[in-house]
This record gives sequence, C-alpha cells and structure tokens, in this order.
Amino acid sequence: MHGLRKFAVPALAAGGLTLADQISKAWVVSCFDLHEARAVLTNFLHIVHVRNTGAAFGLLSRPNPKWVHPLLVAATVFAMVAILAYIYFLPRRGPAPFGLGLILGGAIGNLIDRARFGYVVDFIDVHWHHHHWPAFNVADVGITVGVFLLILDMLYWSKEDANKTDPA
Repeated sequence: MHGLRKFAVPALAAGGLTLADQISKAWVVSCFDLHEARAVLTNFLHIVHVRNTGAAFGLLSRPNPKWVHPLLVAATVFAMVAILAYIYFLPRRGPAPFGLGLILGGAIGNLIDRARFGYVVDFIDVHWHHHHWPAFNVADVGITVGVFLLILDMLYWSKEDANKTDPA
C-alpha cells in the first residue's frame, strides 16, 4: 500500500490536467469553426481552432498518416508507461511527482484526441504580429510545466539528496 501513495499527487495532477485539457478542447470545437481565430490580446494571443496530425509543433504532420498516427500513439503509450515506472521508483520529494503527473496528464489528453479524431486539437496561438509560435493546447502547457518542474527537481532536490548521503 505504501507504494500506491506515491501515485496520489501524480494521479491528481494528471486527472486535473486531463480534465482541463478535454473541457477546453470541447469548448473550442463547439464554439469555433475550423481555422477560425479570435483575438484575446491583439498582436500577441489568439484562440484558433486547428488540427495537428503530427507531433509537437506540427512535426511529422506532412508524412503519410497511415504510419505516423500509429507511431505517435505507440510513442505516447511507451512514454506513459515509462512515466508510471519512474513514479513508482522515484523517491517522493520536491516537485517531481507533480511534474510527472502533469506530463502524464498532457500525454493522456493528447492521446484521447488522437484516438478519437486521428489528430490533436490545438487552439492557443501566441505570436508577435505575423511571427507565430506553433499553436498548442492545455495538455502541451502541462507537459512543458512538468518538464520545467523535473529540471528544477534535478537541479535542486537531487543535490539536496546527494548532500544528505555524502559524508564530506
């Protein structure tokens, strides 16, 4: 039972992010036509309904979807299994459990889209005038924040653990 407690924080983070991601995507799909954009902050932020058939930032969106789609689904499932294994073997410390939960929730959110539609719904368009960052979604934000938290964990909390075990 002790090992299952390690999953409490990651499971809550993953569940919350997955829910927020799916609700936001359902809102965009129901309220926006495909490629319709609405300004939130002129020349900086728009909400736009786009479909990403590829990976992050639209990578692999041009090749044959007959092999890209199964490849991306398999890669996502593999990553999710690796995250769950890492959570199981990770000491409960620092922001890592929450970060891993966000990454897992982001992966689940995008996997749901890919399984349901064959593409991922993206809608956050950050840009400076005509210079656009590729559109993304709430799941992608969660994955990015999760990675940032893991980096912080490695930089700060792993050093703290090493200092506790280092007799010098």
